[in-house]
Amino acid sequence: MRKLLFTSESVTKGHPDKMCDIISDAILDSYLRQDPDSRVACEVAVTTGIVMVMGEITSTATVDIAEDVRNTIREIGYVSKECGFDADTCAVIQAIDKQSADISLGVNRKEQSGEERIGAGDQGLVFGYANNQTKEYMPLPIMLANRLVRKLDEVRKQGVIDYLYPDGKSQVTVEYDENGKAKRIDTVVISAQHRAEVEQEQIYEDIRNYVITPALPADFVDENTKILVNPTGRFVIGGPHGDTGLTGRKIIVDTYGGYGHHGGGAFSGKDYTKVDRSASYAARYLAKNIVAAELATECEIQLAYAIGVEKPVSIYVNTYGTGIISDREIEQFIDNTFDFSPNGIIKKFNLKNVCYKETAAYGHFGRSDVDFAWERLDEVECFRSLWK
Repeated sequence: MRKLLFTSESVTKGHPDKMCDIISDAILDSYLRQDPDSRVACEVAVTTGIVMVMGEITSTATVDIAEDVRNTIREIGYVSKECGFDADTCAVIQAIDKQSADISLGVNRKEQSGEERIGAGDQGLVFGYANNQTKEYMPLPIMLANRLVRKLDEVRKQGVIDYLYPDGKSQVTVEYDENGKAKRIDTVVISAQHRAEVEQEQIYEDIRNYVITPALPADFVDENTKILVNPTGRFVIGGPHGDTGLTGRKIIVDTYGGYGHHGGGAFSGKDYTKVDRSASYAARYLAKNIVAAELATECEIQLAYAIGVEKPVSIYVNTYGTGIISDREIEQFIDNTFDFSPNGIIKKFNLKNVCYKETAAYGHFGRSDVDFAWERLDEVECFRSLWK
């Protein structure tokens, strides 16, 4: 029989691309704290010794962007030239303009009654996904990959492995049976930036003992599981010194690890009127509640929007043949029951009051360490009414 393998990866907070996501969301948070109606589209690029902040921001807030950048980099752990980047000495370049008047014309509207109406900040299609592989209703490979990088960050910050630097990655390959049930972990890859003088043998043993063993379920690891730590044998040059980073280049890490589809739009640095972000949260919420209601064991939702238009132009449901009622019935129920206009999403998930920096690392979905409203299972009974 053919081996059925699926692989997902994740990255630490110190990975150059993930650094940019976190900085973008830190800047977004600073604007929203002072002015909840800020319109923010903030991109960040990092390379050796340089951080560039670009984008379009319209707000009444006054934000010290350079201070946000340095504080965030310091929190991540880049504080000396030894690790290749220093929060206190790097250059911070800013290129910020206001949101296009043509875009704001479609986003911000008021009725004669004075009621605020919000259209989509751009055209876009987004996907949300859930399955029953884990208690978080997430695919197992991405959950394990995220767990590994979280542990890698933890042992570094706590000094358990005191020779590690912030950059790092994980990759997990899970073997499934012919019915799609996870059987075992086939391969684990960890790449961790480290001080130059540390030997590969020590790194392997420490990563295995303090990261891999605590993070992975023991019953999924067997004598045939392949464990690769720093496969090239050396990872000293890392972070922005080793690789240019850019906001939005880890969208698969942010979502489902390659399971299902992706609309292509990144999340970080975008305010809640951008459907790339807010509607992705809504689609995940629907898919998760549908699977939790036992309408299907796997579900993907697509929502599509037109710039300046409130209601989605299309709703698509795919339960991959696992649904106990038709996908069309679920689509009609969603359309008739939920207000997933941008304004409806903002209100339902209280998106004006989210700490977006918390979303930027370890995934936007399947998190139990923070209470994201789009992860709640408060519509399960509503969906169960379709079949019970």
